[in-house]
Order: sequence, then structure tokens, then C-alpha cells
Amino acid sequence: MELDPGDLLSLEAASQTQPLDIVAYLDGQTALAHLGLEANGALDHYEFNSEPLEGWISANGGNPTQTVPCYKAVASADPLILRTDNRITVWLIRPTPNTGLIEGIGSGCVAVSHTVAASSVPFLPPLLGDTRDEFTVPRGTGLAYELKVGEFVQIIDVEGQQCSDFMALRSDGLDRGDECMIDSTATRSMVRRAYPGPGLLDKFYDREMRPLLNVVQDTCGRHDTFGLACTARGYEERGFPGHVNCSDNMSNALAAYGVARRSAWPAINFFWSTWIDPASHHILTEESHSRPGDYVTMRALEDLVCVSTACPDDIDPINGWNPTDVHVRIYRPETPIRRAVAYREKEDAPMSISQESAFHDRLAPLTQHFAPARDLWTPVSYPAHGTLGEYWACREAVTVQDMSGLRKFDIVGPDAEKLLQQATTRNVAKLPVWRGSYTLMCDESGSVIDDGTLFRLAPEIFRWCCGSEESGRALQSLATNLGLQVRVHAMQNAMPNLAIQGPKSRDLLRKITFTQPHVPSLEDMKWFGVTIARLNNREGAPFMLSRSGYTGELGYEIFCSKSDAIEIWDAVMEAGQELGVTPMGSAALDIIRIEAGLAAANAEFAPGVDAFEAGLGFAIDLNKNNFTGKAALERNAREPRRALKGLLIGCDDVPAHGAPVFAGERQVGVVTSATRSPMLEHAIAMARVSAEHSENGTQLEIGQLDGRMKRLGATVSDIPFIDPQRKRARA
Repeated sequence: MELDPGDLLSLEAASQTQPLDIVAYLDGQTALAHLGLEANGALDHYEFNSEPLEGWISANGGNPTQTVPCYKAVASADPLILRTDNRITVWLIRPTPNTGLIEGIGSGCVAVSHTVAASSVPFLPPLLGDTRDEFTVPRGTGLAYELKVGEFVQIIDVEGQQCSDFMALRSDGLDRGDECMIDSTATRSMVRRAYPGPGLLDKFYDREMRPLLNVVQDTCGRHDTFGLACTARGYEERGFPGHVNCSDNMSNALAAYGVARRSAWPAINFFWSTWIDPASHHILTEESHSRPGDYVTMRALEDLVCVSTACPDDIDPINGWNPTDVHVRIYRPETPIRRAVAYREKEDAPMSISQESAFHDRLAPLTQHFAPARDLWTPVSYPAHGTLGEYWACREAVTVQDMSGLRKFDIVGPDAEKLLQQATTRNVAKLPVWRGSYTLMCDESGSVIDDGTLFRLAPEIFRWCCGSEESGRALQSLATNLGLQVRVHAMQNAMPNLAIQGPKSRDLLRKITFTQPHVPSLEDMKWFGVTIARLNNREGAPFMLSRSGYTGELGYEIFCSKSDAIEIWDAVMEAGQELGVTPMGSAALDIIRIEAGLAAANAEFAPGVDAFEAGLGFAIDLNKNNFTGKAALERNAREPRRALKGLLIGCDDVPAHGAPVFAGERQVGVVTSATRSPMLEHAIAMARVSAEHSENGTQLEIGQLDGRMKRLGATVSDIPFIDPQRKRARA
């Protein structure tokens, strides 16, 4: 954490079982005294994921191998409140050994509150590296500047909800008298979306389809490439003649570089929130989604002349009715800036930027096609195999997939079972130690908050592996409201995991799995069993092994500490070499999970869709005592209105998510997920249809081209489409 003079730090819940180490730095030297603390120990780098700290020390000119003095917080019923008298960097470390992390006995949260001192200085995000230049573009103005090839430019919305028009022109073109600049139409055509973003399709192009810049980081993700920079004419026609405008500001700023004036400049309108209405095709706009300190960072692929504005529009909501400043930083080419997007657990949560998973050093040489999965980059596909190759490897051999983006929570304490019995839809009292079950968390209306697998590691220790942080917040809120003695510990990214899936997955794991006699062995594990294992022998890296997955195939999942991730990946790949082990990405997984009839968030289940309508009735036990949403689910079960069914489509056309399903002229359902099934050799879909049209064999049509001009014939069927009795997973 970066603290400024006068900032307050409040720390709660440090104890003997939940230790906390505090480290502080100023100009490369220990700065605990600036917090009113004295070192009372040294960091043990083996007791926590020390790589980020060691990297930071090295990047700031220090020696990461030297002893790091720290303050070890003592147990207290009162919060520890610290105030800094200088600008310092503080590291808060929650140590726990790897074995404690895996077994769930070293979990626990330390609550941290950072109160920023009152300041007239505008908020700016931390520097990304070594800057060559930085300057502020005052509101209602524009400034031009040069970028050399390889340099990075960071455009920052200082106070939030402020648009900034941007344009870049090739320097070599200007030398020839050719104003060759970013072309929005060429860019949209090349990246196949409204604007590029960090990842595979990340570049702005000129009219010759030559890349000029690539987007490295974007913390807002809402921009415009359709509209012009605001113009004098636009203000005149709305009754504001003489209003300052971005087009004139851009012309004035670029005049020094010999660029001809334009009354209307094309521009990349950063932080301007626009979208196209799918029904009317009108371009719509609203207040900017950017928050204070949001930014876009781009790398120059050519020598460029650029211009940035701070839009003066104060007569509509695009700048929140109050134009403010924009700040620009230029970083040197050698600055190591990794690609990232912003991630927030919920709308008002602090921002974090996407990270590389603990397996990234092994994934990066195999593919460049990554996409954000919550706050981590996850592979979409591997070009050496292709999505279909990965699919068939999972069906016929064995695959390994990085699933670290899953959320994990440890629920620990004497009331852990009571909390989970109230929060989830299955009977937790019947769940033995070393077993797991697929279950749901619902709200009071019966809509699914989250689905996941709940494992019992001890009588009072559970591990919840799920899709989103919302279920963790729901658990914590319920525990507080009921006054339960239980701790809900968000593991965040402390426990990366791999999915080992396919008919040969057990053969692979036999080669590398060691278990102690007091826990289930690999051979003892039935479907949804779980155990604690080690790599190769009793001294090997510890990991949690579960017989679970998201493919419908025989499969297992490995959960380990970040420090052991690479060693475990290497062992898996080496052991699976003769079995044809293949890395698998999210594209192949989506095909397989649809064939297996497995639900996904914001597809099969979403707000306003109850658990039965999501096809998840098998995971609901209405015979158990009260749980959240039970009354609504009992009511809906008696008179269901909609059902999740399969659709066998008589062609290879794959309908889009949300495509309407018709019986004659009337819409009777909606497609939730669809793909072409390689095994069935035609398209299939899951759809939520009215109860009256849910009988197997019913002939329906999926609407294309506005739902009327083209129809795909489909036959209602049960799901899963493949292996309906789950014999493969149970093998």
C-alpha cells in the first residue's frame, strides 16, 4: 500500500492463530519508525508468497536476499491504528505454511482499513515505471506530444467521469506531408469489436491497416470510436455559439507539427461511454463509467505525434456535467508494463488490475491467446492443438487446464456447518469429511447467487470453490446476521488450481500422487471425493486433490500454493507425456460443458431466474430444514413456468446467447448456451422454454435475423446431450 503523510491504517483480528507482519519502506530503507513501530522480528520468506515483495525490492534497487526487518503484530482485542508522517510503502503479510494453506488450518482474515488524509492534491494512480515526461491537460484544453517507438503513454482520468479525445499520427507520414492517423473503421474491422483492449486483439490501426499502438492496460473498459471529437458546430446547433471544443483544441495543439486544421476531428474518445442499441441501432450515451484514477496505457509501435484533450462538454452528462483535468505520463521503452484490465469484486470495490496466474511461466510459451477470468489471465486456446484438438484430447486422453480464476473460501469454526446449512441448498449435515458436493447458494427469491463445490476437510473446516465473490459476501453477511462463531476466509489468488480431465486422468495422477494412510488414497476416491496429497513422496509439495471438474468426463482438480505451482505443472506434464496430455483452454471447455449440460453464470442462471428454471433442481433438497430461498423454491416447484431443456438443431448453425425460441409466431423461450457438438456433429443448445413446450420431441424454431427472417429447426431433448447418466465421470 502507498501511504501519504497523515494517512491512517487500521488493522483488526491479528492473533496467535492469525499472525500479521508489517514491513515499511522509504527510499529503499526500512520505514517502520514513520508508523511509530519498531522492528521485533524478520520475515520468513517461506511462510508466505514472497515473490511480489522480492520483485518490488529488486525493482526499487534493493537486495531481495537480505533480511527484511518487520513488526509482528501482537494479539489484541482492539484494532491497531497507525499513522504515517511521510510518504511510504507498506507491505502487510499474512504468513502461513503451505501445508496449513492446503489443509485449511492456516486460514483467517486480517481486516485492513486505509483512511486517506485530506489533501488538495488530485488523485493519481501509482507510477507504472520510469517516466520520460508527464503533464496535466487542463480541463477544456488539448496538448500535443511525441511518442517514440516502444514508449508507453498513460492517459489518466484524474477526478473520474472525464472524457479525453485522443489521436495519433505517424511521424514519418508527417515528414512526407501525409497525415496518416488512427482509422477507427479499420481498427474496428481488425479487432472485430468497437475498440481494442488488452489481450490478443489490442491494436489501433491506420487506414492501411498498419498497427500504430497497442493497448497494454485499461482500467475503465468503456470508450468510443464512433463519434467525432466535439465541434464548434455541434455546440452552435444546441444554442452555445463560441463554446470551446475538442476539435479546435486538437487543431491548435497539432499546428506546431504542420497538421492541417479540421473543423471536425475523428478521435478515440477515451472514457466516453457509448453503445449501439440492438433494436434501433442508435448510438446511445450516458455518464462516463470511469472512476478517479482510471487510465488507459498504450505502447507506440511507430514514431508518433499524439494529441490528448480534456473535453469541455458541460451541457450533457458525458463528463458528469462537470469537466475536469486529464493527466498524461510517458514511460521509457524499457519499462516492464504487463497487460492488464481492471477487476472489481463489485461496483464500489477497490480496483485491482488483472494478474498472471501462478502457472503463467509455463502457459506463455504455449499460447498468446489469453482472456480475463475475473482478475487473472486465462488461456483461451493453444495454437499447436487448436480448440478441436483440445476437445478430443479431453474426450479420449487427458488434458490439463489452468482454473485458478475460480474463487475459494475457507469456512472455519464451530458454527461452520450451521452457516452452510442455512446458506446452501443441499444437506450439509450429511456431508462426511473428505467428501464434496455440488450445491447452490440462492437469494430469498430462489435465484442462484452462485454455484460451486463444497468440500469438507474436517468436522469444522469446509472449502467452498465457486464462481464469484458474491457468495463469499453472502456467507459473511449471513454469519454476522445470525451471530455465528465462524470465519469466512477469502483465499483470493493464494490457491491456484489445475483441472486434470479425461479418461486417462487417473492414470496420470497415479504416477505423481502420494497420500498418507490417514486420508483417502487416489484409488479410494469416488466422484466428488477429496484428499490431501503430496507430489511423488512424503516430502513433496502438498496439494488438495478432488475428483471433480466441469467437463462431464472422469477428472480431478489439484489445488496448491503459488510457490509450488510450477513444480506441480512440470510434474503433471512429464507424467502425462506418454498418455498424450494436452493443455486445454476455455474455448474447448465451453463446448464440453454444454455437451455435458453444465450450467454457467449469466447463461443458465442469472438474476430473476430461479434454480429450477436454471435446470439445477437436482442440487436442491427441499426436505432439509430452512435455507435461504427455500420458501420461494417450494412455491415455484409446485407450478413451474419454465424449464431448462436441450435443443437438437438440425444444422451446424450455432445460435447466439439470448436467441429467441419460437413455437410458430410466439416466442416461448430463449437460448442460454449453444455450440456445435463435435461428437454429435451438429449444433446443440440449452434453452429456457415455457413448461407447455418442454416435452421431449417437441418441434421448435430458433429465431435468427431479428427472429423472423431465418429459423433453425430444433427438437426438445433432455440434457446432458452426452452421457446422461454421468457414467464417464463416475468411471
